[in-house]
Amino acid sequence: MTLLLRLFFEFFKTGLFSVGGGLATLPFLYEMSTNTGWFTHADVADMIAVSESTPGAIGINMATYAGFKTAGVLGGICATIGLAMPSIIIILLIARFLERFSDNSYVQKAFYGLRAASIAMITAALVNVVRVSLIDLQAYELTGNLLSLFRPVPIIMAAALFLLIRKVKWHPVVFIALSAVVGIVLKL
Repeated sequence: MTLLLRLFFEFFKTGLFSVGGGLATLPFLYEMSTNTGWFTHADVADMIAVSESTPGAIGINMATYAGFKTAGVLGGICATIGLAMPSIIIILLIARFLERFSDNSYVQKAFYGLRAASIAMITAALVNVVRVSLIDLQAYELTGNLLSLFRPVPIIMAAALFLLIRKVKWHPVVFIALSAVVGIVLKL
């Protein structure tokens, strides 16, 4: 029971402070990984892959995945409710008071500042995902060779997918499925 309450509380904090959507939860997940040991940083990369390839909001999907991995079905439920609860509370409060304060210059400045926080959190998440997915610090530490620092196959895949996404206007699911097939075929 204590684990379930802690899951709820940790994801409640994440939901309260991860302004900017699902990817903004990533810095909190990395910190949670380090502080609790419930999952590894590599697990977070897997959470991103699973969450991006399943329907629904990425933050909610990641909370469900992390909670399930930590404490089974009840853990998934507690983490998901914990992550969503602050948003529900805040939306209810904002809906009640926004009409009255929407023209307030302090409110407008606060929203402007929150945009910058969102960008910073998403950028921090990007850096962590790149570090886990495209860089191999262990290989570099073993060999001392700068070339062993980089994982060539994921880098080539990421670059190719980036170019394909920019060039071809396919549905994102096609790119996700294509990546999964390449990962299976190349046994990544």
